[in-house]
Amino acid sequence: MASSAFNSDAPVLAPPTIQLERDRTRQNIPTKKQIVDPFRQGLITQGGVGYTQTVVIRSYEVGADKTATLESILNLLQETALNHVWMSGLLGDGFGATHGMVRNNLIWVVSRMQVQAESYPIWGEVVEIDTWVGASGKNGMRRDWLIRSHVTGHVFARATSTWVMMNKHTRHLSKIPEDVRAEISPWFIGNVAIKEDVPEKIIKLNDSAKYMNSNMKPNRSDLDMNHHVNNVKYVKWMLETIPEQFLEGHQLSSITLEYRRECSSSDIVQSLCEPDEDSVEKDGGINLLRGFNMATEICEGSGLLGSLDTWPLKYTHLLQIKGDNKSEEIVRGRTTWKKKLSILPFSTT
Repeated sequence: MASSAFNSDAPVLAPPTIQLERDRTRQNIPTKKQIVDPFRQGLITQGGVGYTQTVVIRSYEVGADKTATLESILNLLQETALNHVWMSGLLGDGFGATHGMVRNNLIWVVSRMQVQAESYPIWGEVVEIDTWVGASGKNGMRRDWLIRSHVTGHVFARATSTWVMMNKHTRHLSKIPEDVRAEISPWFIGNVAIKEDVPEKIIKLNDSAKYMNSNMKPNRSDLDMNHHVNNVKYVKWMLETIPEQFLEGHQLSSITLEYRRECSSSDIVQSLCEPDEDSVEKDGGINLLRGFNMATEICEGSGLLGSLDTWPLKYTHLLQIKGDNKSEEIVRGRTTWKKKLSILPFSTT
């Protein structure tokens, strides 16, 4: 009789269970609250409920001007949020989901996000990212962040977001179950990174928007662990609609996003963008669009046209899924911009 390497009396784990146990061993997810994480340079702060992580801005996180891109900033916000849950000892096997959420087949989805950036860290700079959570109504959670210089303490950016729970099978929004509330509510604090007395209402654009990119299709690499398009990808699609000439001389100072529905890999996406013509750059209180046509004629062949060009500094955005009969909103957005410090105004002197 052939011998077996297994004890027939021992339980045999199903392959998915084996893989899950292997993953948890490799990840080494804490089962109880941790104070310090030496591998991520993170620690629990704010009386035991906040989280601070030290990060070095890497070369692949910056653009041509050597400053961190907005997409990199948003990815860092997402990463520190997940690491905060990791340190809490509450992380299950979901994308930031607690043990109670896993039992109830629930996941987090962001419904609103706002970022205000005064400036951006540069390549090689060491920054500290603070994050914490609080209640948002009866069935939501607010998460806030501060990004600041490790050396000077200067605050580069502030961010706030609102999250709700969704059933990962039905894709319907859910109330917070009592066992989940018991897990997360001890971590809630009342501090806010951005105080917003009356949330800004973002209008819905239509197909008459000035700028438009159509027939965009998500790639497999755009999907996150919850199998829908990552919200950072949405922002990239939005910003790509704005003319390149404007983006070269300006940096984003604030963005507000209102998420409406998920986007899957099979959807065809359209990005719309409408400038706010009342927000055109001004110099000394005089609208620079006055006489712009004459300046264009003078400088058209001189290479100085980009210096004279003026643009609105506020834009409204819409991402939508294009269907045969109707379009479904994915996310509405509002961006505000300012000139980059390195871009000097044209002078005749």
